[in-house]
Amino acid sequence: MNKGKFLILALWLVPALGIGQTVPLQSFPVSTVRLLDSPFRVAQQTDLAYLMALNPDRLLAPYLAAAGLPPKAERYGNWENTGLDGHMGGHYLSALAYMYAATGNEQVQQRLTYLIDQLEACQQKSGNGYLGGVPGGLAMWQEVKAGNIKANSFGLNQKWVPLYNLHKTYAGLRDAYVVAGNAKARGMLIKLTDWFLDLTANLIDAQLQDMMRSEHGGLNEIFADVADMTGERKYLTLAQRFSHQAVLKLLLAGQDALNGMHANTQIPKVIGFKRVAEAGGVYDVRLLQ
Repeated sequence: MNKGKFLILALWLVPALGIGQTVPLQSFPVSTVRLLDSPFRVAQQTDLAYLMALNPDRLLAPYLAAAGLPPKAERYGNWENTGLDGHMGGHYLSALAYMYAATGNEQVQQRLTYLIDQLEACQQKSGNGYLGGVPGGLAMWQEVKAGNIKANSFGLNQKWVPLYNLHKTYAGLRDAYVVAGNAKARGMLIKLTDWFLDLTANLIDAQLQDMMRSEHGGLNEIFADVADMTGERKYLTLAQRFSHQAVLKLLLAGQDALNGMHANTQIPKVIGFKRVAEAGGVYDVRLLQ
């Protein structure tokens, strides 16, 4: 290639590579993209078949039991009946939401609507906005509310990461509304967040930080999303209070002390830090002192 042709090619590539770009990159809804015949679509359809093969009543069983309602089917095994009961149902809500947005499949939408309707019945039965499948969760949350907190990396008050478990339900409701447009899920998400506000209202910051030694997913991200969704500052305050300072303080100071820490526990926290900042939250610089 001679120098003239190379210069023309280089000048053509400058805007293509985004050099000097002034418009910020923006995301776009999943619903604006449809896959054509390709290995990617094969993978998508395989995932769709798997989602529809799962029994929604088996996934709902932990929620119904926790709410004092009769389950319609036996819950799934392994983690779904050994202490982490209900977390898979939250994941399933998110998966259905994204699959519906990506395909427009009406059966997926019907399945999502069914789950939301059944979960709403559980939330209504609880009477205080709570929604979860944690075995023995009602008594355990009362202990926490009273300030009786016993936390470790993978447990809280003798339960297997109930905060992490609950985060999946929060995320599922958010995705059902934000990604799939299910309006009922929005109200349920706000009620569940109000329940958490009440749960922690009389706890001091030190007690919340003690709770967060237990894996808790990205709850601060969800609370920031609800703040954005509603415009109510109380949810952003909750998101700030429920951000793990033991990790945040080091990052604010520019220190890399993550070696040996459980990645699946830390990454959601950091995503949440970013989301809180995007929602207008400011972390107290006194944390560095």
